[in-house]
Amino acid sequence: MNFGLDRLLADPALRAPLQGKRVALLAHPASVTADLTHSLDALAATGDVRLTAAFGPQHGMRGDKQDNMVETEDFTDPRHGIPVFSLYGEVRRPRGQSMGTFDVILVDMQDLGCRIYTFITTLLYVLEAAAQHGKAVWVLDRPNPAGRPVEGLTLRPGWESFVGAAPMPMRHGLTLGELGRWFIDRFKLDLDYRVIEMEGWRPDEAPGFGWPLGERAWVNPSPNAPNLWMARAYAGTVMLEGATLSEGRGTTRPLELFGAPDIDARRIMTEMQALAPQWLQGCRLRDVWFEPTFHKHVGRLCNGVQIHVEDQAYDHAAFQPWRLQSLAFKAIRRLYPDYDLWRDFPYEYELEKLAIDVINGGPALREWVDDPAATPGDLDALATPDEQAWREEIRPYLLY
Repeated sequence: MNFGLDRLLADPALRAPLQGKRVALLAHPASVTADLTHSLDALAATGDVRLTAAFGPQHGMRGDKQDNMVETEDFTDPRHGIPVFSLYGEVRRPRGQSMGTFDVILVDMQDLGCRIYTFITTLLYVLEAAAQHGKAVWVLDRPNPAGRPVEGLTLRPGWESFVGAAPMPMRHGLTLGELGRWFIDRFKLDLDYRVIEMEGWRPDEAPGFGWPLGERAWVNPSPNAPNLWMARAYAGTVMLEGATLSEGRGTTRPLELFGAPDIDARRIMTEMQALAPQWLQGCRLRDVWFEPTFHKHVGRLCNGVQIHVEDQAYDHAAFQPWRLQSLAFKAIRRLYPDYDLWRDFPYEYELEKLAIDVINGGPALREWVDDPAATPGDLDALATPDEQAWREEIRPYLLY
């Protein structure tokens, strides 16, 4: 298959509207061609694209910033001599001098298919700034590695943040190009917007179900996104950022597992199975031991659970990572009623709200976990209507 970048590079007719224009690129380390050439180098090598600036999202153009709220500075690209503006530093919206450096901005970012992944919000901010300043935005589309399934509660009004740009569920099922189309309608933006579509993306086909497994190399779009398996689990395990449990940062399998020094993983797995076995389909769970080398519980032996979605037991349609992780929280609350589960700290520049609520776009998930009388059916009753409504809402924006 061909990604949007590959098609743009291969077809001079697609590039023709860029003639005489100043072109910027919004990209990160996973913005590469099929042969792993970075899009900045590949575009410069065409000889007919005049690159005048570049932009980097969270974690930086180089992907060197490890954690949330670790900001990146502007710099000058040493190879191409153009300014590289950070959209996760002093500003998170492009503005001022940076908006005067280009006529068209090409967006070439690998997303993970999850509302909280901040490249989505950065895309919205770029679209809004482009509409205000009369600039054009082209998205060079890439696969959603989590595929088309939709899951989770819709973000509630008043809970917008850098990890929640708009009312969508946690697992949104769209590509970045499709999301841009929805953003423009949702926020009534007026701008020249184009999607350079992929060729041959088949999100419902095995074995990749959204990612061309065995055909394209995986490059980390952010430091803790090391493989497809993480991308599959991420719509659930990202909630661990709002919990005191380790999400595996400081190990080689971040966001594929969870644990802590003071829990019994086997008891938790047994409780999860007893509470809602239907939420555990499509994967395997395994109890593990790990010692994070940095981040939460650094240097302490943790017992935990790893979510395996890389073997023949994986069922793409049945796997529900958001419900699975919610169920793990519920099991811990039932087994350890007084467990200090929710992390209270500044999270993505939100200082007055609990991180778990910011992540979920409202308090409903936390309240369900903490309510001893609440059942899995109660959470289904909240989430299922949101999921059904979203599937209908996005239908006009699908390109594949």
